[in-house]
Order: sequence, then structure tokens, then C-alpha cells
Amino acid sequence: MSMINSRDILETIEMLTAENLDVRTVTMGISLLDCIDSDPAKACEKIYNKIVSKASALVPTVNAISEEYGIPIVNKRISVTPIAMLLGAAPQADPVEYAKTLDAAAHKVGVNFIGGFGALVHKGFSPGDERLIRSLPRALAETELVCSSINVGSTKSGLNMDAIRLMGQIVRQTAEATQDNMCMGDAKLVVFCNAPEDNPFMAGAFHGPGEPDCEIHVGVSGPGAVRAALAELPKDAPMDEVAELVKRTAFKITRLGQLVANLASERLGVPAGIIDLSLAPTPAVGDSVANILEEMGLESCGCCGTTACLALLNDAVKKGGVMASNHVGGLSGAFIPVSEDDGMIKAATCGSLTIEKLEAMTAVCSVGIDMVVIPGDTSAEVISALIADEAAIGMVNSKTTAVRVIPAIGHQAGDVLDFGGLLGRAPIMPISTYKSDVFVHRGGRIPAPMQALKN
Repeated sequence: MSMINSRDILETIEMLTAENLDVRTVTMGISLLDCIDSDPAKACEKIYNKIVSKASALVPTVNAISEEYGIPIVNKRISVTPIAMLLGAAPQADPVEYAKTLDAAAHKVGVNFIGGFGALVHKGFSPGDERLIRSLPRALAETELVCSSINVGSTKSGLNMDAIRLMGQIVRQTAEATQDNMCMGDAKLVVFCNAPEDNPFMAGAFHGPGEPDCEIHVGVSGPGAVRAALAELPKDAPMDEVAELVKRTAFKITRLGQLVANLASERLGVPAGIIDLSLAPTPAVGDSVANILEEMGLESCGCCGTTACLALLNDAVKKGGVMASNHVGGLSGAFIPVSEDDGMIKAATCGSLTIEKLEAMTAVCSVGIDMVVIPGDTSAEVISALIADEAAIGMVNSKTTAVRVIPAIGHQAGDVLDFGGLLGRAPIMPISTYKSDVFVHRGGRIPAPMQALKN
């Protein structure tokens, strides 16, 4: 007997047609470990050939599924093995050539982005790591579709403060290198603590060394559907009823993602990986995580009560999702990228949402300080200290946190940067300019917390 009744089907159709529900991404993860070569030219040739051979059918297959089932599938993406792992075998290689190879392969197969030009340095630098990180400003300026993620800490290992210090400098240099293009390089660069190896969302996607040779991940979305469901609830409904409704809605959304994952896996002959059930907003009106929180009873996202409402939302989304899929992974929760969320943009503009409040919110949600634009004269040390704060929240709470900030070179707090498309627009948010230089320049490692000793 089918678990899905006709009412559920009609509700899902309504979500798709009127409430901005979509499958945000189908991401193919590809291992490049068999492309390692001490000759950089040979390594790049192997990388290009493997990506093109594995992913050549990805875009047409996903487009066909979208058309057949009437499900909007917004992005087709690829994630690969962190490229620093390949660079260790080729000490003379220019990492930017590898980035350009990824870019060429991504263009060839027609995907929106390719992620994995990154390094895992949570406990220290291995050969290739530092070279890749130092190449990022040039690599991100000279490619179009390449995204990078650097993991600088974990609950098991603590925080690599040498890497955090370096990343503050790299974020600034990347903004300067792409100043003529709205500092766009930093929109493709994210610094993680506890980075998941199977995340399908950009800019953080990479294909972890523990993953199979090739697999398909699906990232669903649907803040608009959750907000619309909550709008039907009476204003005096207790919070456990709110949680129950979010949970039921997340179940339906995740079922949709599972369907797409199964179809894509079958047609491409590639195993299905995970469903990431993150509520990923867009700049479209009504497709906003901030609006969900306001629907729960807040005047404006960022006011007192925001963290509590976000905690409920994140938890209910996960509970609904795990009932709908055996393989939930990635980040799975609520994203709060400021520039990509119409409600967040309004809250930041009117001043109810500050960077300090965002930091508190990241203790209970899925990512971190995401797509936040800060004044162009912000020092590298302040950026490093912000990364350290965010990574510490992730480390101590055994969760993923991340920083994707954009120093808007030549602009000040109160100005607006308009990226267009899915990246939206962002008011430049003020950040504390009190110095953290001595702390940042100490380097070394912040030891792992007690929570690490679970085995």
C-alpha cells in the first residue's frame, strides 16, 4: 500500500507551483584520487578526462527528469576530491592550472559550478595544502565556475590557528583580485569547521576521501513552502504545533528529493549518495528563511527570540527529513546567507540583524556567517578572528560552521553590493574594528574540546 495519498500529492504540487519549492541542486561527486600524477600536465589531462567522461550525461539527464516530472531543478553541479591532495605528488605544479582544468571540464559538461578546489588542514598542512591556499586569489579570479572550501578545524582535532591566520589574508587578497567583479571571488570561497564530505551545496561542496568513486547527491530546498504552511496556523498555536507542521512539510520536501535522487542514480548508473534537506533561500520574495522565523511571531529577523525560533526550525527540518530518507547528509537544516534571502536583506538593512546576532544564530543552524558583505577596509586579522569565532562554535557544538564573507573593497557600511541572480544583493554590515592582531598572530592550535573524547 502506498504511503503517499492524493492530498499529499496535491499539497506538493501547490508547493512547486506557488511556493517556490524546488530541488536546488543535483551534484555529482567524483573522486580524482586515480588522477594523481607527479607530472602536472598528465594530472590535469586525467582530471579533465575523468570529469567529462563521468559527468557528460549529468545535465541532459537531470533536465529530462525535471521536464518529465514537472519538478524545478535549479542547479547541476560537480564536487571533486580536494585538489590539494593531488598537488602533494607534484611539488613543481602551479595549482592555478588545476583550477583552470576544473573550470574547462565544468564548462564542457554544462554544470553551474564545480567544487573541490580546496584543502583539509584542520590539524596542519600536508604537501600541497599551503600552495593551493596561497593560489586561491589568482585561481578564483581566473576561473568562472570553480568553488573552494578550506577546512580549518574540527571537534576531533581543534582549530588550526596558522590556517585561520592565513585564510584571513587570503579572503582579503581574493576580494582585491576580483575587485572589478564585485569582489566575487569570495562568494566562491568558504572556510569550514567540521566540513561534511558529502555536501552538495556551493561553495562548500567537495568529494571527501571516504566517499565512493562517483555518486549523486541531491540538495532540496523549500523555505517558501514551510512559510506558507505556517501562515495557515492560528497565531496562538503553541510552539510544539509549529514544530510538528515544519516536520511534516520537511518530510514532503525530502520525499521529492529522494525521488529525484533515485531517478538520477538509476539513469546515470551511479549510486545515490545523500539527500541534503537544507532550507536554502533565494532572493525571490517569499522564499526566505527569515520570513519563516517572522511567521513564528517575530517582528523582524534578528530581534530577541530569533535564535530560539531558528533552533526549532532547524531541528524540525532534520526530524522530518530523516523519516523521509535513510541517507540524509550534507548540512541539512536552515541556511542563513544574508545576500541570498530577501527577508535577511531587509532585516540587515533596517538594523535588526547584526553580525553579532548572526553569530549567535549560527550556534543552532546549519552553516554560519554566510554571504555577509563587510566594509572594504576590514583588516585580514579581523577576518581571521571572525573565522576563529565561528569555527569555535562549530568545534564546541560538534556541528558544521562556516564563514563566507566578502570585504567590499572601496565600499563602506551602509552601501549595497548587488551580485544579481541566486547570489542576490547585500547591505554592507558593520563589523567590530577593535583589534585582535596579537591573538591571530600567535598561531599554533586551539586544542580539541572534551567532546572530542567520545571513543
